Amino acid sequence: MNTNSETGAKLSVNVGKIERIASIIGGSLLIYQSITSDKKKLQLPAALGGLYLLARGATGHDSFYSLAGKRKLPDTVKNINIITKVTVNRPRMEVYNFWRKLSNLPLFMQHLEQVEVLDDKRSHWKAKVPGHLGTIEWDAEIVKEIEGELLGWNSLPGATIHNAGKVEFRDINGYGTELHVVITYRAPFGDVGEGLASLLNPVVKKMIIKDVKGFKRYIEAGDIATIE
Repeated sequence: MNTNSETGAKLSVNVGKIERIASIIGGSLLIYQSITSDKKKLQLPAALGGLYLLARGATGHDSFYSLAGKRKLPDTVKNINIITKVTVNRPRMEVYNFWRKLSNLPLFMQHLEQVEVLDDKRSHWKAKVPGHLGTIEWDAEIVKEIEGELLGWNSLPGATIHNAGKVEFRDINGYGTELHVVITYRAPFGDVGEGLASLLNPVVKKMIIKDVKGFKRYIEAGDIATIE
């Protein structure tokens, strides 16, 4: 008797654990988007894509991987770095003090919904996912600080997307300040995640640069003096 003919052949698991979690999260967001979207043309593709990702996450099997002859992929981690700088026409300490109060960041960073300061070092962040796919939250900690010169932070264990960053503050032209900003995040979804990160990197980079320029406009407009 052929056991496989009665019970059916089991699907091989060829998707890593982190990829499976990411697939379930992504699938759920796409299903939600298909239900809530006003654009009818997007509803069916979003629903089908969501169902595929949910099945991928639940079973641990990817048919496309099988067709490509791939077995289980390692949950590799790749860092993506975004580097930019901007010059603002405000004194360095004034700029530093504004940035050091992390709850000010959503005032000019459009992708941030909220930064809640928990204590002198730790904070809770809530950000929008590109493409209107919901929000993500994480806790971060300031890991390096030189007053008036440098501010560095790192996400704490348990973050959905591990990230880190630093801002350097330098005097320029006797009055202005030059900010050097470095943002680093990780693509924790194996080869698929690295591919997605490569596709999303231009979008994220454009978003970060836009936010940094937004800081320049915000602080030079003089609104900084009214913020406690």
